Amino acid sequence: MTKMLNGSIWLCPFRPFFLLTGGHALLAMACWLGALSGLLALPDLPGGPIVWHAHELIFGFAAASIAGFLLTAIIEFTGAPPVARSTVQILLTLWFGGRIAYLLAGWIGIIPAALCDLGFLLLLIKQIAGPLWRDPSRRHLAFFHALVALIAVHAGFYLALFGHGDALAWLFLAVGLLMILIIVALSRISMRLVNDVLEAQGGIAAPYLARPPRRNLAIFAIGLYSAAEFLLPGNRVSGWLALAAAAGIFNLLNDWHVGRALFQRWVIIPYLVYWCMALGYATIGLGLLAGGNLSSAGHHLLLVGAVGLSILIVMAVAGRMHSGYRLDHRRWLPAASALLLGAALTRVAAGLAAFASASTPLLHTAATLWMAGWGIYLAYSWRVLCGPRPDGGQGCDEPVDLR
Repeated sequence: MTKMLNGSIWLCPFRPFFLLTGGHALLAMACWLGALSGLLALPDLPGGPIVWHAHELIFGFAAASIAGFLLTAIIEFTGAPPVARSTVQILLTLWFGGRIAYLLAGWIGIIPAALCDLGFLLLLIKQIAGPLWRDPSRRHLAFFHALVALIAVHAGFYLALFGHGDALAWLFLAVGLLMILIIVALSRISMRLVNDVLEAQGGIAAPYLARPPRRNLAIFAIGLYSAAEFLLPGNRVSGWLALAAAAGIFNLLNDWHVGRALFQRWVIIPYLVYWCMALGYATIGLGLLAGGNLSSAGHHLLLVGAVGLSILIVMAVAGRMHSGYRLDHRRWLPAASALLLGAALTRVAAGLAAFASASTPLLHTAATLWMAGWGIYLAYSWRVLCGPRPDGGQGCDEPVDLR
């Protein structure tokens, strides 16, 4: 074990970050479940426990996966040199520091957490900015723009905490940026996944294309709604814009209707990501227009459903392919996906008035399903991420042909 952690885990930046993503999903949710059950008393947290819970889901769990993905994908996209191990270790230190400092913020103040979290994002941006701008095509600059926006929103969040303002509004804004990042990333990943499935089924080159006009329209609609949600919270205009965002994402789904290939795990899981995203915005919009409070239900569809499933499929694919393994066709991935989807739907039910009497057990069930899904991921990915490559390849290379 010590040999693996001292050597193999540093072969590619995604390895430690993907492990942290799964581990944080388990540990942070276990703490939250303990707090909900009255078994664990959370420390005094700036903004309160709900703000901490949402912040950790976005800037702890999701941020770790984003770092692992970008530090690997940008190198592949641009042909830039690998990221130095020392840089990855500094990023890990800052990420850990942010998690611990927030928990201790009741005693040491919020500034140490802000310095760690913002420093983490700044260093991540520094690592990807050069390769993205030096790439002659500059096809992947959307990642840079999204990260710059994310760090600005995160700075606003900490300023709100420091000034006792509405920090949750900044987290809602960050949710919109996560949705945009998911669309940008999946548009690149899906073209390979879907076309590989189509080619394997039909024996010919596949025609699937993630079309930029549909993608850009969905991103624009999400951006408009996110701005309205921040500037005009609770306004009916925000409701209509949320429905427009849902319509834009449903329009994006038209690219995915590729026949029986849709029911393969490598296609159906990303497809469900977009469904969770569209239904999340539709739920929020309908709640705003009908005068009901469906914000929590809609946002949990976005975070637990869309974010959770997208991170799972990216880590399941990239984590194996760039560790020298071929895609895993065992049943654990559909099972983990079903658990995360079940967690999202159960959490939505907990936020509906019709299930108010069962809200507490539904919350506990949703948290348990979430932890079970990520527990399965860790159980089947630990050796892949910590162990040596089985194919003799180097660093982040995809597997050599073992046939």
